Amino acid sequence: MGIIDIDIKRNAYGRQYSSFQVMLDIKGLDSPFPAVFIRAPVIERVYSDVEIMAKYNDDIVFVRKGNIFALTFHPELTDDYRIHKMFIEGVGGISTGKE
Repeated sequence: MGIIDIDIKRNAYGRQYSSFQVMLDIKGLDSPFPAVFIRAPVIERVYSDVEIMAKYNDDIVFVRKGNIFALTFHPELTDDYRIHKMFIEGVGGISTGKE
């Protein structure tokens, strides 16, 4: 799509049966997030003004460039909506009113 300047490696952790969940420290969140990885890629390299938001071990798994997010895990598969809130507020400065 050419909207964020990164290199990725597909299926870096193996096939679907190798899926897993970890508690992940994410920049801007006050406590770890339950990250679900399914056939997950890793972000191998970031360029220009892409900000690294989270790593799992030494692998980059969440980046941001302005209002564009790229994640290698599935936040929609949890009951934790903090990344969704971060995205909504980052896109238009819209407050969800929920903390």
